[in-house]
Amino acid sequence: MVLAIMAAAAVLVLADRWRRGSLLFGVAIVFAALLRLCLPSDRVGILAVRSRAFDTVSLAAVGGAIVWLSISIDPLGTG
Repeated sequence: MVLAIMAAAAVLVLADRWRRGSLLFGVAIVFAALLRLCLPSDRVGILAVRSRAFDTVSLAAVGGAIVWLSISIDPLGTG
């Protein structure tokens, strides 16, 4: 599911909707953090890199930063 959301974000970026694409990319990473937090360790697959706490905090921080940056960028007349 995370990879599907990231693929949709890549399509938006390639369609010259980079602000929406970056927002969707950040949302995908925050969603990955939620999955890492909620799923058991034998079901997380490639989301498991280190401990559950480290993975969750680092994914949430990076995803939150990307969402914040994509929202805070001035559109300058673009959509």
